[in-house]
Amino acid sequence: MKSVNPATGALIREYPAYSPEQVEQAIAAAHTDFLRWQGTDFTARGRHMRRAAEMLRGDAVRLAGLMTEEMGKPIREARAEIEKCVLVCEYYAEHAPRFLADEEVETGVLRSFIAYQPMGLILAVMPWNFPFWQVFRFAAPALMAGNGALLKHASSVSGCALAIEEIFRHAGFPEHLFRTLLIGSERVASVIEDRRVMAVTLTGSAAAGRAVAAKAGACLKKTVLELGGSDPYIVLQDADIPHAAEICARSRLLNGGQSCIAAKRFIIVPEVYEVFLTAFTAAMRARNLGDPADPVTDIGPQACFALRDALHNQVVESIARGAKCVLGGEIPAGTGAFYPPTILTEVAPGMPAYEEELFGPVASVIRARDEVDALRIANGSRFGLGGAVFTRDLEKGARLARESIESGCVAVNDFVKSDPRLPFGGIRESGYGRELSSFGIREFVNIKSVVIG
Repeated sequence: MKSVNPATGALIREYPAYSPEQVEQAIAAAHTDFLRWQGTDFTARGRHMRRAAEMLRGDAVRLAGLMTEEMGKPIREARAEIEKCVLVCEYYAEHAPRFLADEEVETGVLRSFIAYQPMGLILAVMPWNFPFWQVFRFAAPALMAGNGALLKHASSVSGCALAIEEIFRHAGFPEHLFRTLLIGSERVASVIEDRRVMAVTLTGSAAAGRAVAAKAGACLKKTVLELGGSDPYIVLQDADIPHAAEICARSRLLNGGQSCIAAKRFIIVPEVYEVFLTAFTAAMRARNLGDPADPVTDIGPQACFALRDALHNQVVESIARGAKCVLGGEIPAGTGAFYPPTILTEVAPGMPAYEEELFGPVASVIRARDEVDALRIANGSRFGLGGAVFTRDLEKGARLARESIESGCVAVNDFVKSDPRLPFGGIRESGYGRELSSFGIREFVNIKSVVIG
């Protein structure tokens, strides 16, 4: 299992994969610690979770640097990611007692109430693009609910995975309550089959989601899946075009474009198409591509060469089918898995830029006939994670967001982002279930009805 610096191509470190015996030992130890942990009160759990937040903040420089080295995240964004992990730890330390408090229900008997109890060990299969945030947004609610956690992280960010395990251990959680399993994807099925594993959460591709859901379903175990996205950003005639162009560029290029909830498809009504394209092209061109360790860098490399090359092939194929490249579209000379901000226009059905998720700094600009057509195009994707609409009419924007755009998250005059206070997840091939807020912490608990006659 290798960690390779995508900015240079240099090998950082090799990690030996865990043997079957090591995996068994880790699961057994985690289960033993869970049996003790489930009986602790929220005060004790919250104390450890706040300590984890303190450790993250105190070691932010090193941890952010680790992300930058292993997956090429610009250092400014890496530091922001660590701070977001701090916030989710603090959020659940404060709110978990209220989210999981017993709920009295009047049913005509002496007493009836709903109780929330931990399930056991939860397996998390996590991707490389947000190496800390993806894990903490699962782990903070899961541990505060009284569960134990097993992490199968992307092999390319094994250093981050082990650092997260160390944080929870040093924060005072039971030594083995959160364990990282250094295993390949082909060994996930055997972990799901283990009787001590009660549920699975996965963030990743639709293909990975199908595989995990099939195995978990065969074992009758619950899953939460956050999968890919092809988020539509609709720009209407009355939009503030400079603002819309800036927000769209920011969303498309965040994390080098390697985000499930990044803006992917830009659907523009004809009245503002040309002026938006001009402003959007200028905003995309202004971003600085370079060394991710440099604080002035806006866009680092793609996470690895294979992903960069696959993205470029999508661009090339789309152009061959009639798309027009108005910015970027060529692999830069030199070392590193870099890819420039790229804009494709004249994007139409049948092209990868129209049908597929582009996981990198490539924008698909689509001209709609009118507002109705824009909504049709937006909802025509097999995905349904996020989306946005730009209009000066806030009442109309709210109505379209609520009633017309089919996705799990919709922003008006802003870009989609996850927030500990709001539920996060998608529909269709973007997955099911919700993370964060009160909904996320209740995904992995036994919701028990208690009736006293």
